[in-house]
Formats: sequence, structure tokens, C-alpha cells
Amino acid sequence: MKDPFNICIVDDDDIYQFTMIKILESLNLSKKIILFSDGEEALDFMIGNLNKQNELPDVIFLDVNMPIMDGFQFMEEYIKIKPEVNKKIIIYMVSSSVDPVDIERAKSLNEISDYIIKPIKKGELVHIIKNLEEHGSL
Repeated sequence: MKDPFNICIVDDDDIYQFTMIKILESLNLSKKIILFSDGEEALDFMIGNLNKQNELPDVIFLDVNMPIMDGFQFMEEYIKIKPEVNKKIIIYMVSSSVDPVDIERAKSLNEISDYIIKPIKKGELVHIIKNLEEHGSL
């Protein structure tokens, strides 16, 4: 795999965050893991670091259902600031929801690369990263 990169996890589930961190660390996939418990925290971080490409994530794993600002609300606001983000950021919508409405809504947003059903397994994460590298997305 290429050099590790910045991965952002936006999810209010502490156990999911912990599991993702352990998997990423075991695979040496990230140079920096950025954690947020809701979309508003993540958006504030993005806005505060628009001119700092090294701080911004390369990949975001974004939960659908969170308090304060959910994944779809985050995406509405992210789309507004995207022209100011001087970095390609790959966003995956992640949820335990198998609701076809959520899946179709996520797929209707060009900024979302894919909708992933939780939990993300180690092999699936490796496949996602390899696929991004092979297609020049990272």
C-alpha cells in the first residue's frame, strides 16, 4: 500500500470508533485518525482547516444517524464549502441502516463514493483502500 493518509471517522458510537481505530492501526493505513461524534464537529473542523491540506482528511467514514447533525445534514453543508476545499476527499456513508431510502439518498449524492453497511470488516477496509489507490482516487 501507498503512504498512510488522514482518515476521518464521524460517528457517535464509541465502540465503532474504537474498532475502526484498532483495524486502521493494525493495517498501518492511516498517518492520522480524526474522530468526531457528530457532523457539526466534523464540519467545524473542515471549515477551520480549509487552507491546511495536511490537516484535512483524505477519506471520511460518515455515519448516517447521529445527534446534533446527522450524515445527510453534514453532506448538505459540505457541498456548500466543497469549492473552497483544495483537496480531493473520498466520503463513504456508513450505517447499520439497510433502509432503501437511506441507501438511495446516499447514492444520489455525487460526493458520496459508496454506502457501506456496518460493521466494516478488516478485509472490507483493505479492499476499499486498495481500490482507491488502484483507481488513483488517493
